[in-house]
Amino acid sequence: MKMIDNLLISRVNEDAQDPLLPFLRSIREALEDPISGRTSNLGLVTLLQDCIRKFKHNVQYRNDIRFLKIWLLYMDASKDYNNVFKEMLDSDVCADQSSLYVWSAYFFESKGRLHDAHTVYKLGISRNAEPIEWLKKAHKLFLNRISEIVTAAPRQKIDDNESMKSENGAINPWSASVMDDLLKRIHALIAKLEGYHSSNKAYAGKVALSSLKNSSRNKIVEIGGKKYQIKGCAGQGGFAQVYKAYVNSNPDEVVALKIQKPAFPWEFYIYRLLDQRILESERPSYGFAHRIHIHSDCSILICDYLAHGTLQDVINSYLVLGKSMEEVLCIYYTIEMLHMLETLHDVGIMHGDFKPDNLLVRYARGDLKEDEFLNRSGPWRDQGLCLVDWGRGIDLRLFPDHTVFNGDCRTSGFRCIEMQENRTWKFQVDAYGLCVVVHMMLHNSYMEIVKKESSDGGYVYLPRQPFKRYWNVELWKTFFTKMLNQYPGNDDRRLLQELRKSFEDCMGSNPQLIKKLKELLVKQRASLCSA
Repeated sequence: MKMIDNLLISRVNEDAQDPLLPFLRSIREALEDPISGRTSNLGLVTLLQDCIRKFKHNVQYRNDIRFLKIWLLYMDASKDYNNVFKEMLDSDVCADQSSLYVWSAYFFESKGRLHDAHTVYKLGISRNAEPIEWLKKAHKLFLNRISEIVTAAPRQKIDDNESMKSENGAINPWSASVMDDLLKRIHALIAKLEGYHSSNKAYAGKVALSSLKNSSRNKIVEIGGKKYQIKGCAGQGGFAQVYKAYVNSNPDEVVALKIQKPAFPWEFYIYRLLDQRILESERPSYGFAHRIHIHSDCSILICDYLAHGTLQDVINSYLVLGKSMEEVLCIYYTIEMLHMLETLHDVGIMHGDFKPDNLLVRYARGDLKEDEFLNRSGPWRDQGLCLVDWGRGIDLRLFPDHTVFNGDCRTSGFRCIEMQENRTWKFQVDAYGLCVVVHMMLHNSYMEIVKKESSDGGYVYLPRQPFKRYWNVELWKTFFTKMLNQYPGNDDRRLLQELRKSFEDCMGSNPQLIKKLKELLVKQRASLCSA
């Protein structure tokens, strides 16, 4: 990004005692050299990574504008915009300065990512970054620029979503304009939902929510007349943090508090849709939200807390030992995920962010019996996975029938083939995520796709990494071939059922497999839940 290049090149501190100086000189040389700097992006990325890794935890540079510029340059060179920005926030790089938010927002705007830019501005303002006047002025100018774009665009009726469509008739369900339109249309509905509490004032508890990020343990926050004792951070991203908390200091009543800035009621709406549309017997597979408190500066979503970790934790437990997950366990979790998407898509909901760290592990309260596995009865109903984090959830019933989408989830490693090739998609966003999760279980690595010529003169997409010869190769080959090449744009239930049945038949054909699965699940629980 030329703006960042110029900012970095323009001034280099000549203090010989400054350990950042050699890196600044090397980066400047790489940027100014049209041969080594521009044709070897990998070398520049490596140089920036080395610099960030060396000084990331050095308090001397935490508020150094030069170091901020290096981060921004790395954001541009790496192309992994969201994750790098989240890492900047987690590292407190100029976190109290307007420079972080103004320059980052300008960066996102230059990439055409207006929703991200708007969110960054609002985050900086909610944190009262200094000088706040400069930040607010920059935000106002940004809104004026967006207003001009909107005014110049042809106006269409919202009733049939024409104002949301691109030239090919597709809709980006995650764009700022679409999200704003949808929230306006359903505002009256959301406001009537059980557990929805809204205030036009900023959160004013005795303990500032921003103070929870550091040394949060055992702090008491008051929300909606209840006191929540914070027991630790359960997860965080660029715009939200999730905390484990005891309700009224009762260790037997544990919840997850998701604090998001700016306020975001959409996830709560999706949770209530799940309550309405999913059968009670299937409902535990999708997480529960008790209530949400909306303030002018943030939202606090209060959900069930599951203490057994995520599917990512299970995968990592094998990775650290240099092993791969046993095939029978991979088959079991694949059955669970296929059933999960089959149920979800059938009621007109897509998750949009299907990945292993959004899949919490559930364990049965009683002893598992082998003869109850195939019909999911007895304790097997409580055993499995729970899909959470519905911020990118899509309610298909808010769109006309046969609507297709064209947004990019921007989650590295989980962008479906249609997103990678700038084509429209629908259910593929979840299907591809499931394929990546299965690949991670089998191979301990993200899925890389290759495009191969087929016998009929066309082509097929397949994972680059081969299957191990002692696996049930035909089972996995059929799964990936159909999921990556034959996935329907509408009504995918038949394919999901067909694939699920093939895995269930595999398990049912050999009783020893179910016995081994039971043993592995007991071992997994003992290993990962001993704390």
